[in-house]
Amino acid sequence: KLSKLFYDRLGEEIADELVNWFNQVDAASRSDLREFNELNFSRFDAKLEQRLAEHHAKLDTRIERLDAKIDRVAAALEHKVGNELFERRIGEIEAQMERRFTEHGRYLFYAWLSLLIPIIGLWMRR
Repeated sequence: KLSKLFYDRLGEEIADELVNWFNQVDAASRSDLREFNELNFSRFDAKLEQRLAEHHAKLDTRIERLDAKIDRVAAALEHKVGNELFERRIGEIEAQMERRFTEHGRYLFYAWLSLLIPIIGLWMRR
């Protein structure tokens, strides 16, 4: 009813012109809105890229620090474990050498004793 009343009052030509003008304004507004949205999206995209780059840089820095820390801990652990294994092996070698010296000392004692008994026997015989 409104549109018929609108056409009746203004006339066919003016109403068509007015409708065309509204359509042009609507098209221009849509075009401006599209450009505005694209501009805002490009700004948003640029900010997002920048923030992602910052976060990647921070993450890379943290990963590098963590990697360095892991390397330090691993080196310290390797040194400690290596020293403990070395000291344990040295202890084993010392214990083995002590057993061997004890055995050698016993054999030397028996060897001297076996030599000393005939010498004393020969000395007493005289």
